[in-house]
Amino acid sequence: MGIIFFKKKREKLDAIPDNLWDIEVVDIDGKKMKLEVFRGYKALIIVNVASSCGLTRTQYKGLVKLHEKYRDQGLEILAFPCNQFMWQEHRCELEIKTFVTKKFGASFKLFAKIQVNGPNCHPLFKYLRAGSILYDPKKKTFQEIPWNFAKFLVNSEGKVLKMYEPPVKPEVIEKELESLLKSSPEQKPKELVKSNSGISSNENFSRNFV
Repeated sequence: MGIIFFKKKREKLDAIPDNLWDIEVVDIDGKKMKLEVFRGYKALIIVNVASSCGLTRTQYKGLVKLHEKYRDQGLEILAFPCNQFMWQEHRCELEIKTFVTKKFGASFKLFAKIQVNGPNCHPLFKYLRAGSILYDPKKKTFQEIPWNFAKFLVNSEGKVLKMYEPPVKPEVIEKELESLLKSSPEQKPKELVKSNSGISSNENFSRNFV
């Protein structure tokens, strides 16, 4: 898939969340939660994903590699399936979960399908776009998420530090990620319990980051 097809359209968005932690999401198993449960991680990578894209294999493999290497140092990855780009995420949530965990061995957090552009854009991606290079403060317009696998690096305060375009391999993020993990204060995330598909906030889970 050549970059010539990537979206460059701009649009107006309203009701932009003023912080990351109050945004409500639904995990791949249908459980609702606020992103507050991820407060305390030193770094988050938030990405819109798809199972039938030309980028799927390299992007998922790279994300899994990053997560395995840095999760014990304070990284979490939040992956949000989206079917807005040539219908390349046509699977249901159960099929997505099976595909990602069995084919790539992913153990990072997976969520229910959302929209990242247009009138039904999820509040999370409104927030990410508003905090990134996609926002034009002079015109007060937002460039659309260009394609599957737009990656946002977010710090422990919930601030968007950088957006990486879809074709950029996750390995390219590593240098900035390492710097962020080393410079962030040691914290503990909110109480979580891990599964191979998502998270729940009703049982205890904590990790000491070093």
